[in-house]
Amino acid sequence: MLNRVMLIGRLTRDPEVRFLPSGMQVTSLSIAVSRNFKDKNGEWREETSFFDVEAFGKLAERVGTQLSKGYQILIEGSLRQDKWESSSGEKRSKVKIVAYRIALLGKPGDRNAKSTLTEEDLDISVEDFESDEDVPF
Repeated sequence: MLNRVMLIGRLTRDPEVRFLPSGMQVTSLSIAVSRNFKDKNGEWREETSFFDVEAFGKLAERVGTQLSKGYQILIEGSLRQDKWESSSGEKRSKVKIVAYRIALLGKPGDRNAKSTLTEEDLDISVEDFESDEDVPF
């Protein structure tokens, strides 16, 4: 089965760092991803979606210390569904992206950062945060 996702977006808040009982670092971030489309009347519209992302280990260390709100990044990862039961007994779930590669594309306020990128553009990232570690689950 294939479970892979690639998104380009901007960080909506500073990364949050925490540690698992094993001592492994986990960094959580949230990105906003926008898409432009024409509606049924032929007018251009913009739709923004928000995604939660987690990084583990060495990737989490680098992302947690070197990125902040407003950075434009490319995320490669996989989808993971967390399931839990609320205090009132309701079953809940949330889909997150587990990142295994994060590439820095632009800094906050960077007018040179492209809002639309092609596959060829992805080879010229400013800085690449990559982890060769396995995600611990």
